[in-house]
Amino acid sequence: MSMETFHSTINNQLNTGVLILDLDLNIVFWNRFLEVHANQRAAEVIGRSVFEVFKELPRRWFERKVTGVVQLNTPSFCSWEQRHHLFELPHTRPITTDSHFMAQNCTFLPLAPDGVIQHICILVEDATDVCHYQSMLQKTLADLEQANRIDGLTQVYNRKHWEECLSKEFDRARRYQHDLSLIMFDLDHFKKLNDIHGHLCGDMVLVEVAKTIRPLLRSCDFFGRYGGEEFAIILPETNITGAADVAERIRQAIRLNVMKYQGVEIRASVSVGVGEFEPRTRRYEDLIGNADAALYEAKSGGRNRTCLFKDSVVCL
Repeated sequence: MSMETFHSTINNQLNTGVLILDLDLNIVFWNRFLEVHANQRAAEVIGRSVFEVFKELPRRWFERKVTGVVQLNTPSFCSWEQRHHLFELPHTRPITTDSHFMAQNCTFLPLAPDGVIQHICILVEDATDVCHYQSMLQKTLADLEQANRIDGLTQVYNRKHWEECLSKEFDRARRYQHDLSLIMFDLDHFKKLNDIHGHLCGDMVLVEVAKTIRPLLRSCDFFGRYGGEEFAIILPETNITGAADVAERIRQAIRLNVMKYQGVEIRASVSVGVGEFEPRTRRYEDLIGNADAALYEAKSGGRNRTCLFKDSVVCL
């Protein structure tokens, strides 16, 4: 078997596309892989411009890429992570992906058998499997990261992540002397609710309360479940007057919301405490303590009310 036959056999059995262009970007070689995936025989494409055969190619980018390979006389690489694909070649994998076309790793090689570059070889590797499983891994990692931040029942931030957010916002408020307020609230008589209607009813109320509050907050606010039936909200760029308005809207919205559990109407109310960052506040834990002190006063003073902590506790 001649060397030419060896080369032909290997090229046609490779599970990689081999595309050779002249310096005018006309096709001079097209292997079996490309025939199968592009559904065009070599005889139909040889001599034609690569842009005529692959109209989807980003022409300016492609021409710059080839020019760089020729001028520097060095290979260049384009991975599926940079561009999902260059050539619209359908993948044949029995998996569901976000694209009908195979993900590709493309290598551009200068060909200079006599020392002068006359052709460019482009190797097209099918990276669909790698792309698919890498995307699945990234989604799984993102889901795990989200699960580590979110309370499983109410779908608001859990306490750990919420406190991390508060620490960052507190540091920012101290550094730039910006306003920052904190709302903490408890569901009133929650133990009694659980005792009468059961814990599933209590869970339903917690979920409904979270749903009621979300539309009342801005995208920059941080809403978290502090523990049990207690919730907390970080309000960046908000002084205590603005926070008091938000707290009252929350209290009224929960009071007016009629929930149903197994055909029984359930009503809830909350006691709310509001604290504000002040220049003399040294730690974010002190801000929590101030809001918690106001919350304690709201509960001990009759519940279903809002109290503010400034120099002392004031109830609305």
